[in-house]
Amino acid sequence: GQALQRVPKVATRIVEDKHEIAAHGWRWLDYRDVSPEVEAEHMRHAMETITDLTGQRPQGWYTGRVSQMTRQLVINDGGFLYDSDAYNDDLPYWVKHDQGHHLVVPYSFDTNDMRFASSPGFDTGNDWLSYLTDTFDYLYREGAHQPRMMSVGLHCRLAGRPGRMMALERFLDHVAKHQDVWVTRRVDIARHWHEHHRPENTGT
Repeated sequence: GQALQRVPKVATRIVEDKHEIAAHGWRWLDYRDVSPEVEAEHMRHAMETITDLTGQRPQGWYTGRVSQMTRQLVINDGGFLYDSDAYNDDLPYWVKHDQGHHLVVPYSFDTNDMRFASSPGFDTGNDWLSYLTDTFDYLYREGAHQPRMMSVGLHCRLAGRPGRMMALERFLDHVAKHQDVWVTRRVDIARHWHEHHRPENTGT
């Protein structure tokens, strides 16, 4: 939210290019020791700023460094289709709460370009390409029996480097050679799940 406020031209480009406008908090903070009141205020500030600058209310939320109250605050807001503050599955899933069910669309760090900035991590584009391809191929094989989801986190300051972009292009070329694969935004996955996999339809 604060980054978008400082560079509002980015908001215009995001809308023009039809990217998903998801919320990633107000600032990059670790919320473990932040009070629920302050965290809720930061959440409101982020949502208001992003909505004002893009004309669209974010449907998804991802804090990244959560507190014990983060998901409950997202649920209390009542306006989100999903959050991605989880790394524990290859499919979306529902979390039951007092008012009903909340959808979680898991994120992933092992395929994430953040591993170029962490140790142990990826040293070259080929390291990343090999891992992405192996992950996709294994999940695609499992997908013959049950659908699977693969999350690839991208940051322009990391994946945007030329040698890494070449790896990403080669990975997408590999994906494009396969049938029955949906490359899409998290909000589209969430909408599909809300429409076709509601808890009352799955017995969850």
